[in-house]
Amino acid sequence: MIPRTRATAVALAAMLFATPRSVLACPVCFGASDAPMAVATNMGIIAMLVVVAGVLVAFASFFIYLMRRANMIARQSASDKAAGYLDDEGTVQC
Repeated sequence: MIPRTRATAVALAAMLFATPRSVLACPVCFGASDAPMAVATNMGIIAMLVVVAGVLVAFASFFIYLMRRANMIARQSASDKAAGYLDDEGTVQC
């Protein structure tokens, strides 16, 4: 079994080294940075980064909203308790 694996590895390495250089890279990676394909690729990357940043900002703003709401409820609960509307168990006193 080992000779077959070695023969397969040698065959794959020979095919990798025998491929022309132009097959291994697109025009952007190959060096034509002023080609329309390069500009389009860069715009696509920027668009994806904008989407990811938007999702992260929305996620963070949701948690900031939750923290502010929890603080508001805690302040309101403390003021209701101080005014005598709530007892020690948090139930409303009429």
